[in-house]
Amino acid sequence: MHATRPVPPDALALQVGGLTRFSSVDWPGRMVAVVFVQGCPWRCLYCHNAGLQPREPGALDWAQIEAWLQRRRGLLDGVVFSGGEPLLDAALPAALARVRNLGFATGLHTAGIYPQRLAQVLPLLDWVGLDLKAALDEAGSYARVTGVRAAHEPVLACLALLREARRSAGLDYECRTTADADWLDEVELLRLAAQVAAAGVPRWALQQARAGGQWSPSAGRPWGAAREELLLALRRLVPELILRRA
Repeated sequence: MHATRPVPPDALALQVGGLTRFSSVDWPGRMVAVVFVQGCPWRCLYCHNAGLQPREPGALDWAQIEAWLQRRRGLLDGVVFSGGEPLLDAALPAALARVRNLGFATGLHTAGIYPQRLAQVLPLLDWVGLDLKAALDEAGSYARVTGVRAAHEPVLACLALLREARRSAGLDYECRTTADADWLDEVELLRLAAQVAAAGVPRWALQQARAGGQWSPSAGRPWGAAREELLLALRRLVPELILRRA
């Protein structure tokens, strides 16, 4: 039985930029709806949801989404809030509470930008997917990828929160990295793998960058055959490594 919190009676002002009604890939092992929240302060070079970056009025009304979810009880396992960066929206805690009150499990995709806001919503979450852009240190490519100085620091804080929530409350989470040789070389990727292993991350998904992006001529190039030796080295560090398309 999910714990619930009081939900404000007024209309919920979550700025929704899109909705995927059925997805089997946004929460591993679950059939979910995905609510895309509008707005993100980072400008990652390989972002495939660039249209969600500006913080502007959403394209969809939350009341319509909630009414649709009420009709999908028993047909969906859960609802994932993605973006953009969903923790940017002050209405996210209320939206999570309403979804749980409808009986759905709740998931979150986040880049780890807002540790305090993540701490606030962790009691309302069943699963989190945390993006790791690069090695979690000053020598990594976080600033280059995101356009924000010291961007790895809040991510480290969010990773610590997830680790503690897994230890104390059994929260399930995974980390994901969109990897491309033009922005994340093998040395840095191996360094990140060591950091992931040291943090006790239960699952690490290595995501292939999409082809046709603005920034990388090698995006979309298959990982398996060409980089088999690297993948073996990564799996020695992180046995629970999976490959996935971004």
